Amino acid sequence: MFTTLTIAVSGEHGAGKTTVAMALAETFNLRYVSAGMIFRRLAEERNKTLAEFGRIAEQDPEIDRAIDDRTRHEAAQGKVVLDAYISGWVARDLADLKIYLHAPFELRVRRIAEREQRPYRDVLEETKAREESQKQRFLKFYGIDVGAIRLFDLVLNTALWDVTGVVTICVEAVHYLCNSSSTG
Repeated sequence: MFTTLTIAVSGEHGAGKTTVAMALAETFNLRYVSAGMIFRRLAEERNKTLAEFGRIAEQDPEIDRAIDDRTRHEAAQGKVVLDAYISGWVARDLADLKIYLHAPFELRVRRIAEREQRPYRDVLEETKAREESQKQRFLKFYGIDVGAIRLFDLVLNTALWDVTGVVTICVEAVHYLCNSSSTG
């Protein structure tokens, strides 16, 4: 059994990262750390939309570095579930399990629009801009290609199961990891 279990949940916006990360934190009595919430808080503090703040972050790598430094710090402490688009890359050498969640773009946009009770078209445009901004930033500043997901231990298309099914698969993966590490 891991004494300082660290789980990194990464993936696309609207794929279910937060839902899965929070469920894992609760199930295994781990801390929950969300890089997205840190980013949102910074945007709000500066009275910027996520898209606007993303464009600022494209020019100022210190924004992402500060978030990522905090993420690595939390990962090093252990007993944590990290919820971030790139947590698997940022904590790759510190995470005991790296999970990547994805789903078709239109489904993800619909999920975000429903969750935030916003018009689909607004969320569509914002998500396109946000993902393109992040893709460019992460490649430019870190050399991270968010399409290269080979480093993940579990890659899951969340369109194939309901929320309960996705969470169950991830919980079982953690159980299996913990049980197999104590025997092998």
